[in-house]
Amino acid sequence: MTESQSRHAPGRVRDGILQVMSLTSKPLSVREIGERVSQVVGHTSDSSVRSYLRLNTPRMFIREERGVYRLRSDSSSGVQAALPPYGRWHPPISFERATLHHSDCFDWLSQQDDNTIHAVVTDPPYGLHEYTHEQQAKLRRGKGGVWRVPPSFDGHLRSPLPRFTTLTSEQLDHIHTFFFVWTRLLIPKLVPGAHVVVASNPLVSYIVSTALSDGGLERRGEIVRLTMTLRGGDRPKAAHAEFSEVSVMPRSMWEPWVVYRKPIEGRVQDNLRTWKTGGFRRPCPDKPFGDVVHSSPTRKTERDLAPHPNLKPQSFLRRLVRSVLPLGEGVVLDPFAGAGSTLAAAEAVGYESVGVERDELYFAMASEAVPKLALFSPNCSQSE
Repeated sequence: MTESQSRHAPGRVRDGILQVMSLTSKPLSVREIGERVSQVVGHTSDSSVRSYLRLNTPRMFIREERGVYRLRSDSSSGVQAALPPYGRWHPPISFERATLHHSDCFDWLSQQDDNTIHAVVTDPPYGLHEYTHEQQAKLRRGKGGVWRVPPSFDGHLRSPLPRFTTLTSEQLDHIHTFFFVWTRLLIPKLVPGAHVVVASNPLVSYIVSTALSDGGLERRGEIVRLTMTLRGGDRPKAAHAEFSEVSVMPRSMWEPWVVYRKPIEGRVQDNLRTWKTGGFRRPCPDKPFGDVVHSSPTRKTERDLAPHPNLKPQSFLRRLVRSVLPLGEGVVLDPFAGAGSTLAAAEAVGYESVGVERDELYFAMASEAVPKLALFSPNCSQSE
């Protein structure tokens, strides 16, 4: 280690400890903390971790028992407060080819074997703030908070939308921390060539993309979901008449899904032979998989089966999920499973899948919704 590296090491260890402990739902042993920090910032000795914890307990950490610590909920890291308190975890639920876990995905990932996941398709919390216990409570009451509940239109009640324009610079920084740590924990579990496809939105996709790249995944483009939403296009608030010809920001007509890949071993053909991954499955032999997908908003008949605020239509998800296993073999992971729509799409196309959801309400919702969504017959207009 150079003199410069030695001088900066304590700060890197400190930042790594705060990052990994702010994104866990359980107390961790010194060894567990050291293993996670090593994945984020490089090899870190248990003695360095232990020294920092002892020096900052009880100011920043609480010692649950000998050698086991958790971050104080009122610490200055700012992230821990965004994780809502949950009770005991429910047992996993199995469907035909899918398994749903009630767990925190950061903790769940740390317990999985390496090289066991062949693709990831997920629509995660774009940050942390909109999924805090406080903001979720406001959403479920139907008013207030960071979530915007649009007015009904043509007799249809619109789904809530997070107000991403209200996020502070600190909350935007937390998005990078969240996805960077997640990527570092995820990469060892992926087989070489596994694709990671993550839903985002035009306001924060650059942060998500940077975090995934910084974490070690290689960027492979974006999939554009063409769909009309109610985000943007509004006139200046409380000045509609005065500025009747002004839109504050463009009306959103698309949704970006960033595409990343764990580096392959050798050539793509070599990786396909060894790991069954590295490319996308064509919709038919004479047509490549494209990066623009026309998709209508999720219909009420589908939302009735799974009333999640951010439910994506099965017509779109089935097309996307089918594409990520180029030979039709392997396991698709959704670490932020929500109502289980990705698992249902995998069931519908005949793939094995695993989902992880920490919210007890959404876990219960997914338990009921996955088999129903898997049997759902989308209207053909949704995918045309």
